[in-house]
Amino acid sequence: MGLTRKGLLRPLSAAVAMAATTVLAAGAAAAPVDVDPVDVASAPGAAAAPAAPVPRADLSHHGHVSLWGDHIAIRIRSENRGPSDVTASTVRLRFSAPLAASQELPYGCLRGGKATVLCETGGLRSAGGARQTALDLTLAGSPDEVVVRLDAVWSGGARDTDRTNDVHEVLAPATGDAYAF
Repeated sequence: MGLTRKGLLRPLSAAVAMAATTVLAAGAAAAPVDVDPVDVASAPGAAAAPAAPVPRADLSHHGHVSLWGDHIAIRIRSENRGPSDVTASTVRLRFSAPLAASQELPYGCLRGGKATVLCETGGLRSAGGARQTALDLTLAGSPDEVVVRLDAVWSGGARDTDRTNDVHEVLAPATGDAYAF
């Protein structure tokens, strides 16, 4: 039984890595995440085109984490409860302990830092089947426990109206037991 805490998905590519490290220029303001984009006319006095509706989805990620020695295994079940389909999605895993420098990652996953992995979960149909992601990783050391933070970092442009089921934090003691999120 893990400790959980309840936060968006994007296709894995160089764009993901760039977006994860983008810094705003001095004086620039970041747009709030849960505000729909506004269509601004290109010329003063020009009529603004009606904004296309932003698709809405409800992504959820659940699974378990097991830790023993320097090995950590994570199993993730990703699904979309709708109402819109999601064309692509990405989940980010952040660990409280650094990962070993040499790591064999499954297809669709890449390193995002010393203690971060990004994994593409692919398109998710509304109320369709779930996608499974399995990671077997090696840590740089053998900690007594590791905190794993999982969140959706891209949802194919769809707005997730319920973020409580796609952001988790789980404490995994080094017992080899599966701790759920």
